[in-house]
Amino acid sequence: MTSAVRGIGIVAAVLLSAGALGPMTACGGSAASKPPATASGIGPEDDDATAGLMDHHRHHHHGGVTLFVAMSLDTLGISHEQQAAVEKIRADLYAGMEPARAAEQNLITILTDGVAAGTLDAAKVDTAVQQLTAAAATTVHDASAGALNQLHEVLTPPQRSALVDKVQAHWAVWQKANAEEAAGGRPEGGRLATLATELDLTPDQVAQVRAALADPTKAMPRLDPQEIAAYLTAFGDAFRSDTFDARTLTAADRANAHLVGWGSAHMAHLVEALSPLLTPEQRVELAQHLREHTSHDPSAEANP
Repeated sequence: MTSAVRGIGIVAAVLLSAGALGPMTACGGSAASKPPATASGIGPEDDDATAGLMDHHRHHHHGGVTLFVAMSLDTLGISHEQQAAVEKIRADLYAGMEPARAAEQNLITILTDGVAAGTLDAAKVDTAVQQLTAAAATTVHDASAGALNQLHEVLTPPQRSALVDKVQAHWAVWQKANAEEAAGGRPEGGRLATLATELDLTPDQVAQVRAALADPTKAMPRLDPQEIAAYLTAFGDAFRSDTFDARTLTAADRANAHLVGWGSAHMAHLVEALSPLLTPEQRVELAQHLREHTSHDPSAEANP
């Protein structure tokens, strides 16, 4: 991957305004200098940066909404006095997501090894998806509630509002990045369209994948965007208020499970549908792409 994920939250801010992008890196990559901006206010590197953010959101779902919050801290523009406190809170948020991140890493490792070997164990993949969904539903919010409460105390009212806007922007990017092909629809930023370009898939390969994805015998979770949007609205209203207690957000576990379960299951389903159709060269390329995400640890990269 050549696209960026370090400082990834700033790309979400660009979706809200014509801001400039800062230094970004790929999963495990190094920072790149930002070229001069164009007349539109967006530099030539910005397309790669946005693509990197979307690629990240296609593969990393483990923290649900909490992951959106942690990523949004990377570019919140906090003061020097707030730096140490916010950095600790950020570390605590990622620590709370660690069981789910480990489960996600296991899933992507299974997919990577299966693609490389040319055989995927469907039962093993399904079990890994279930374990990841369960971890997101039962551990993420409880483990991060204290850190979210501390974050509310540390931030100023304008910063709280800015954080909510960034979280909403991450949700918008996540939806575009994970767009599925409805009947008659061909989302340009969706999973299959992106892989078709990256792997140079033939029209016949794409058609076969579409047919496999539409197979009614494969039971797949459904996404209810309104449920996620309703929770984000509740979170935003609460976080903008003068008083805040994350433990009162009783819909958090369900929203996280919904987001993580759908995202991971559909990512796995696409890889399963695509793997047997690939040439040896395409198989190597896809395995390498997945391997980069297996080793990606955002908690070790970004800074507020």
